[in-house]
Amino acid sequence: MKPDSAGWFSGVKRIASPNYDARPQRTPIDMLVIHNISLPPDEFGGAAIGQLFTNTLDCTTHPYYERLQGVRVSAHFLIRRDGQVIQWVACQQRAWHAGISAWQGRTRCNDFAIGIELEGCDTQAFEAAQYRALARLTRVLKRHYPIRHIVGHADIAPGRKTDPGPFFDWQRYLNLQK
Repeated sequence: MKPDSAGWFSGVKRIASPNYDARPQRTPIDMLVIHNISLPPDEFGGAAIGQLFTNTLDCTTHPYYERLQGVRVSAHFLIRRDGQVIQWVACQQRAWHAGISAWQGRTRCNDFAIGIELEGCDTQAFEAAQYRALARLTRVLKRHYPIRHIVGHADIAPGRKTDPGPFFDWQRYLNLQK
């Protein structure tokens, strides 16, 4: 796994999302934001996450999806339950994953963060394959970007977001990515 000059990684599946824009010039990428996502909620393995990230989700196919009508979101990476890594946005671009957010006095975390979605939810444990893939991806990202902060979405959007949730084992992840 290695990034090209735009921040697209070799060795991972690539599906380009249209939901990104340019980062502010001369802004170092120094944060990883860990998220969880499942669509429909608490269900895994379907195509809905990819459809959401590519603006092709048919919001009439599930009652929960009605609230997603017109939503434009993405992440740089998604790690499926089996550990498969999919890249949606080049790391040099600003993916739309954090929304209204702040960390240590800085706002607009999307400007300086890489967003990593784990296929999961707040009510179930993550898979060992996901921790291994996340740790490997983190090590590679740290070699190529000046990552200083690794946070959950809940840390940068408290009261608004809860992910990666209570079943994400931070210690396990941190031990693996050393």
